[in-house]
Amino acid sequence: MKGTPIRGLLPLVILLGLWQLLGDPGSPYFPPPSEWVSAVQPLVDNNTLWEAIGATALTFLLGLVLATVIGSAIGTVVGASKSVDRALSPSLEFLRALPAAALVPVAALILGYTTSMKLVVVVLPATWPILLACRTARRSLSPVLLDVPRTLALSRWARVTKILTPALLPAVLLGVRVAAPLALIITLLVEIITRVDGLGAVLGAAQANFLSAQVYGLLAVTGVLGYAVNWVVTRGESAISGRMRPN
Repeated sequence: MKGTPIRGLLPLVILLGLWQLLGDPGSPYFPPPSEWVSAVQPLVDNNTLWEAIGATALTFLLGLVLATVIGSAIGTVVGASKSVDRALSPSLEFLRALPAAALVPVAALILGYTTSMKLVVVVLPATWPILLACRTARRSLSPVLLDVPRTLALSRWARVTKILTPALLPAVLLGVRVAAPLALIITLLVEIITRVDGLGAVLGAAQANFLSAQVYGLLAVTGVLGYAVNWVVTRGESAISGRMRPN
């Protein structure tokens, strides 16, 4: 089972190998993978690629952390009270339906072309998987479990840390697993649209200058980054879930 994800990359490796063997180095649209490496190498030499990856990773991580905190808090509050759920549901459904790309002009108008603008656009779509998972989990908690801290006369902080948080943590982890790739996609999308510093901005600049080999190379880099994010999130979820299981 541990080797399954690596074996899953075999079709992609075969495709790239055939592309390298059959591709035309002079093709303006479909250059072989060897040309991708040559086209991306200057970006590596002058640190442009590493700086872009760093900017994208920073926005992604901050956005995911903020989405986790906001989504967990609001989802727990909404799931705990039917009246709050009824009051906020129309607004939440309206915001959830907004496409991320439509938020870019408004965020750029208010905040300018800055990292803060990217964060706002990334956090809102990434919040929903966590919020909805926490809302559902909070609704499904057993009344008996919620009565335990009152019976034991636990403080409010002890209730949150010893009862509520462990009960909702699996839902939070599930939401984060769904939100992580979404946050990365939105980060790249915002950078491509606005050309704010990041990997998406470098990719958009290469496309605007018709550097097809560089576009493919940067696309491969984004694919590796996405695979790494998914691997880390999946392994982190498995490790935390394993610690929560009784021995």
